[in-house]
Amino acid sequence: MSRSDHIRLMATYNEWMNARLYEAAMGLSGEELAVDRKAFFGSILGTLNHLAVGDTIWLQRFAGHPVNFPALRAIRELPAPASLDQPLFADIAGLAQHRKMLDRTIIEWSRSIGERDLDHVLSYANTKGVAARRNFFSLVMHFFNHQTHHRGQATTLLSQAGADVGVTDLLTLIPSPTPA
Repeated sequence: MSRSDHIRLMATYNEWMNARLYEAAMGLSGEELAVDRKAFFGSILGTLNHLAVGDTIWLQRFAGHPVNFPALRAIRELPAPASLDQPLFADIAGLAQHRKMLDRTIIEWSRSIGERDLDHVLSYANTKGVAARRNFFSLVMHFFNHQTHHRGQATTLLSQAGADVGVTDLLTLIPSPTPA
């Protein structure tokens, strides 16, 4: 598999896992979703919100790639989150709709990335305004790793609330090679 094939696999995994998380979360009350569970971003809703904020921030940075990915057009038009814990939506229904839009965008964007695009050094500023330059492929890997990290937290929080997310392993989506 090429690097771009791996990115497409991770985008598919991302969408699949987010659907599982939101399905489990939608079975809980608003009060249960808002309970401060002492996680990095407090509640289940806070953690899911942070994932949407983080994805928005990174996709807006990726939109600065010289290829000017058309799939990121809608993301460019979104207001930039002011902080990593900025509430985008007060309820799970609004956040779920936004999450679906983000995941569709990530899938479409992943399909447009070419191997040569991955060698670019991307310049961006972090949320504190500190300038950085990093290899684009490495940043995309960080993007997916960040999602996995916080989805793991969300899965734990959902489990503590009595919701079962089910199987979460990437292995589930890795295709078996066809015999030669």
